Amino acid sequence: MSYDAIVLAGGAARRLGGADKPALSVGGRALLDRVLDACPDARTTVVVGGRRPTARPVHWTREDPPGGGPVAALEAGLRQTTAELVLVLSADLPFLDRDTVRVLLAAPARPGTDAADAADGADGALLRDPDGRDQPLVAAYRAEPLRREIALLAAEHGTLTGLPLRALTAELDLARVTSRPLASFDCDTWDDLAAARARIREHGSVLEQWITAVKSELGIDLPVDTKTLLDLARDAAHGVARPAAPLTTFLVGYAAAHAAATGADPAQAVAEASRKAADLALRWADEAAADSAEQNGSG
Repeated sequence: MSYDAIVLAGGAARRLGGADKPALSVGGRALLDRVLDACPDARTTVVVGGRRPTARPVHWTREDPPGGGPVAALEAGLRQTTAELVLVLSADLPFLDRDTVRVLLAAPARPGTDAADAADGADGALLRDPDGRDQPLVAAYRAEPLRREIALLAAEHGTLTGLPLRALTAELDLARVTSRPLASFDCDTWDDLAAARARIREHGSVLEQWITAVKSELGIDLPVDTKTLLDLARDAAHGVARPAAPLTTFLVGYAAAHAAATGADPAQAVAEASRKAADLALRWADEAAADSAEQNGSG
């Protein structure tokens, strides 16, 4: 699905004491980079705000005047896009994921119609949070009605500066999407930031969050079968020696990368290398067990 993405990364962050909110980190990654990771296949990605380092290239722009509010910022970003479908996100969503983005992009269809008919359907779709509140900065909009309504607002008010987003979204026919509870969690305060940092370290999500962060840091996009790799590490640690676990998984990754360089599917290469290494670790353990049994028997 072809789309452009606009990320609003301006704002005064008053409840954060004027801190550079998009640059604040959760799980060792800037909030802005976490949002950019949710839409890697956007045809064009425009960030509205002050320039700062990012994990991947983006186009930069600013509303005029800077600090003119979300509608003015959205209009500035929209001027840099050409796709018929535009994903609009705020830059402070630490738990936004690619699945949520895909659902939003597929959703702009009128109730009772297929998402494939989105071009003839609603003006867009926005996320509705678990408390029932609409999130217009976690949304996908059709560009033509969005441009039309922004132009009408500018003509009516003489300016877009200071206008709230509800003045825009109230005039659009928008579908509502309910997704994962944390997808719309944003960091407006220091307490929000602390809660996000604590959340990613919870037992049920820490490995997923860590693997995602490492892949982003290393610039790779590969499905990781965490269970297979953990099972391999366990077999190597128990069947050989504890230090064998990290060394074995490193060698599996290296072997998989070598196989992928020759044309193999990366995910299959990891699975095959893991299988071979796990089989070796089990053979190693069986041999040690047999030797031990023989020594005990002879004694």
